[in-house]
Amino acid sequence: MEITKDTHLADLIAQYPWLKAEMAKVNEKFKMLNTPVGKIMLGKATIAEMSIKGLINQHINQ
Repeated sequence: MEITKDTHLADLIAQYPWLKAEMAKVNEKFKMLNTPVGKIMLGKATIAEMSIKGLINQHINQ
C-alpha cells in the first residue's frame, strides 16, 4: 500500500487494524475514533487532515 497525504484513514486502518489503538496511545484525542462519530470520520478523513488535528490538539494541551 502506498501511503500519501491523501490516503484515507479508513483504508489505512483496513490494511493495518492495530493502527487505531496505537494512534490513541500517541494522542489521546484519537480515542474518539472508537465512537460513532469517529467511525464516520474514518471514511472521510485523510492522513493530512488527521495529522493536522493531532498536532493542533497536542499544542493546545501543552
